[in-house]
Amino acid sequence: MQNFPYLEQKNGGWVWNFPKSLNMATQVCDFWEIKSPEKICIKDFTDVDLPVLYSYKDLRKFSDSLAFELRNRGVGKGDRVGVLLSQEIGCAASHIAIWKLGAISIPLFKLFGPEALATRLNDANAKYTITDDEGSENLLPPEFDRLIFNNIVLKNDAFQTCVTSPESPAVLIYTSGTTGPPKGALHSHRLLSGHIPGVSMSHNYLGHSEDCLWTPADWAWIGGLFDILMPGLALGVPVVAAKMKKFLPEATKEIIYRGQVRNVFFPPTALRILKASNFEIHNLRSVACGGEPLGAEMLEWGKRNLNLTINEFYGQTECNMVVSNCNAEGDPISGLMGKPVPGHEVSVLDQNGVPTEEEGEIAVKRGSASMMLEYWRRPEQTENKFYANWLLTGDRGRLHRDGIEFIGRDDDVITSAGYRIGPSEIEDCLLTHPSVATVGVVGKPDQSRNEIVKAYIVLKAGKKADDQMSQVLKDFVKERLAKHLYPREISFLEELPMTITGKVIRKKLREKAVLECEQERK
Repeated sequence: MQNFPYLEQKNGGWVWNFPKSLNMATQVCDFWEIKSPEKICIKDFTDVDLPVLYSYKDLRKFSDSLAFELRNRGVGKGDRVGVLLSQEIGCAASHIAIWKLGAISIPLFKLFGPEALATRLNDANAKYTITDDEGSENLLPPEFDRLIFNNIVLKNDAFQTCVTSPESPAVLIYTSGTTGPPKGALHSHRLLSGHIPGVSMSHNYLGHSEDCLWTPADWAWIGGLFDILMPGLALGVPVVAAKMKKFLPEATKEIIYRGQVRNVFFPPTALRILKASNFEIHNLRSVACGGEPLGAEMLEWGKRNLNLTINEFYGQTECNMVVSNCNAEGDPISGLMGKPVPGHEVSVLDQNGVPTEEEGEIAVKRGSASMMLEYWRRPEQTENKFYANWLLTGDRGRLHRDGIEFIGRDDDVITSAGYRIGPSEIEDCLLTHPSVATVGVVGKPDQSRNEIVKAYIVLKAGKKADDQMSQVLKDFVKERLAKHLYPREISFLEELPMTITGKVIRKKLREKAVLECEQERK
């Protein structure tokens, strides 16, 4: 087991012992610029033929220059500043500069349209947004003040990082909004420290001499920003940046080879694309995946085609990286997403809020360093997120001796003829069929069964969507899982509704299923 910053073993458990002052800008930039200024921290392979390498000295120069400019424009402690940049040095430097001022950064996707950006920036009452020419001209609505990163005049003066505490607000991360308007999860400067143990474990303990991190996930997502970029910078592990217009297997292979990448975080959608293309690569040391369960077939594919065991991890925007597998500690058990990470107490609660070994709601106990402070200016929703000392995830699971089993979102679980059915297992099974590209499974209202299992499926190119294919897929599940688990209805779609981070939006599929019921009754 590695030693992790500010985490100590005490009385058989793990406790966080933070200093009075803590600022993530110091952790990811200032510390390393003093210790090893010429050490490479970011390798930009957006153009694989002309990569650009940045040292911690470069990173500090960019971030300090930007901090001076923001301060000159009136940005100070507690102000909110948007970061509308993708995988590039400017994104890292912008967050660092904002934290140096004691201000609060807001990660923003370039895939957002003007309305989505306006919703978040207005909710946060943002003072400025740091972006580039593309973001300024095509995305950011004209009423918002902006700062173009490429126009910053670089200075040689060092900026004195503001004194903040572990509880000082630092970053405001908006949820994807699949269950209503997006909410801002406000996190403090302890957020990064809370991520590091789980991130390291999911990569079989980061810090090997040749380790180098990359993810195709945008750095505007908590998975890109705090599962890869910031932990890499804090641990002295180089991070590859590569702005991909579209995720493609061949481009992925080239980035990995040319960037000398050894450790990758692949979102589930990316892994499915790679699997469908029969992607194969054998020079990686670790692959981590989180966001939704992978299933046994995907894990077996990883062993064959990636020559390693994929480590699954679990968390949410509100409290991330709290459960993880770690192949360095032993082979993961199929069906379990891992054990609680040191520094995070995770359990499963029954309907009375008491820990249980039966199915219940996955919850994280207060004291987790990656736990949010609150939902931004939403006290009622913040209160509803907690029960006593537990943060409620809204996910269903079961606690086993060797880890936690993920069953599904509380509102994703299907109740059919007395059975409680998690959609993930059925989706995993269907994804193993050679004709299926992607799938979403939901419950469709039914008078006799309460709900039936309904599958919405996108077939691979060249496969025929007809009644015969529907029956083949029903039988496929029935034979491999159980008779009560097979989808009684299947609809074929051109595409599924997805979040910006690549998750199937089951809520929209449920709405579609309800609409189908209403039309059938008419």
